[in-house]
Amino acid sequence: MSTADLPRLDQDALLAAARDATGLDDFGDDEYFGGDLWRDGQRRLLAGLNDEARLNGLGHAIVSAEQTAYLALRLAIVDHHRRNPEIGERGIVPPVVIIGQARTGTTMLHDLLAQEPSHRVPLTWEVEHPLPPPRTETYLTDPRIKETESMFEAIDSVVPEFRAVHQLGARLAQECSKITASSFISVIFPTQFRVPAYYDWLLHDAVRDGHHAAAYRWHRRFLQVLQSEHLGSRWLLKSPAHVWTLPELVAEYPDALLIQTHRDPARVIASTASMLSYLRRLYSDDVDRTTLGQEFAELILDGLTRTAKARVDGTVRPDRVVDLQFQDLMADPLGAARQVFDTFGWELTPGTEERMTTFLRDNAREKWGGHEYTFADTGLDLAAVRERTALYSSHFGVRPEVDG
Repeated sequence: MSTADLPRLDQDALLAAARDATGLDDFGDDEYFGGDLWRDGQRRLLAGLNDEARLNGLGHAIVSAEQTAYLALRLAIVDHHRRNPEIGERGIVPPVVIIGQARTGTTMLHDLLAQEPSHRVPLTWEVEHPLPPPRTETYLTDPRIKETESMFEAIDSVVPEFRAVHQLGARLAQECSKITASSFISVIFPTQFRVPAYYDWLLHDAVRDGHHAAAYRWHRRFLQVLQSEHLGSRWLLKSPAHVWTLPELVAEYPDALLIQTHRDPARVIASTASMLSYLRRLYSDDVDRTTLGQEFAELILDGLTRTAKARVDGTVRPDRVVDLQFQDLMADPLGAARQVFDTFGWELTPGTEERMTTFLRDNAREKWGGHEYTFADTGLDLAAVRERTALYSSHFGVRPEVDG
C-alpha cells in the first residue's frame, strides 16, 4: 500500500478511540495539567504524519495505535490525579537532569548514575505502563517488565541493527521526551518521524506560545504518579531535548542540578543521522542518511547556540551544573561519575561503585556490534559547521573529532 492510499490520521477519531478504550473523557485541559495546548501539538503532529512522514503500511499501523495509546495514557493519568489529589500535593525533590545532546554519552551516563540506590530513575517499563503506580515491594518483579521486554523483542525482529546504535531494555532508564510524548509537545516525534513542519514549530513558535511550559507541567504530573508509591531521595532525569528549553526546565524545577555532556558537533550530527536512519526504518521505506544529516543539523546547531546563551545570560547557574566531555566520559566512565558525585557533594560508596563497574561490564558498547558512520555521510560542509559552533566549542572547550 502506498502512502497516498493510507487512511488519514484524524484527531477526533483518535480521541474517540481513546475514550472508548478507557471509559474516560477528561483529558486534563486545565492549568493543573498544563492546559489544552497539547491538542494543538497533536493536531500539528498529525498533519505532519499525514503529509510529510512518508509512512509505510506498518508505520501507519504503529503510529495509529501509538497515538491512541498516548491519549489513553493521558486520560488515565488525569483520572488518577483526580481520584488521588494528594499525589499532586507532594513536591518533586529537586531533580538531577542530564541535558547533553544526543550521541554525547547521555544514555550510558544516565544508566551509570542510576546505580546509586538513592536516585529515583524513570525506568522504561514504568514510563510505558505507569498505572497502577509502581510499588516498592514489586519494583523489580512487576509483570510489566516482561511485557515491555516483549515490545523490544518485536523491534529487534524488524530492525535488528538498532541495539548496536542505542541500548534498549525495560529496566534501563528512560528519557523525559517519552514522558512528554503524552503532552504531544515532544522532540520524540521528529526523532521517530519525518515531520519537519512540526519540529520547526516545536523549536520556535511552541516556545514563544508557552507550549513547552505546559509540557513541563505535564512532566511534573507524570513524575508525581510514578513516585507516589515508590519514592527516592532525588529524581535522576535525562533528555537531549532539554537543551532547547532550558528556561522552561529551570522555571518548572528551579533548584534542579544539571549535567551537560559535550562532543564535537560535527560528530554529533553524523552519529544522530546514522542512529535515526535505523530508527525511522520502523515506519518508512523512504529513509536517507544524507537527508537526515541535513534535516537535523539545524536542530542540533540551534540547540548548541541556546545552550551557550543559557550559560552567558545566567539562565543556568554555574554552581548547579557539571560539564563532561564525551571523550573523557567514554575513556573513564567511573572517573566521570566521581566528578559528578564530588561536585554535588554526594558520597560514592563502595557498593555503588561496584554496581557501576558491573553495569559497565554487562552493558559494554561492543555487546551489540559496532556503529559505523562518517561526517561525509551527512553531505554537510564541515567548515560551515565549525563556524556555526565556534562560540559553543570555545565556551565549553570542546575538542574536535572530525578533521575533514
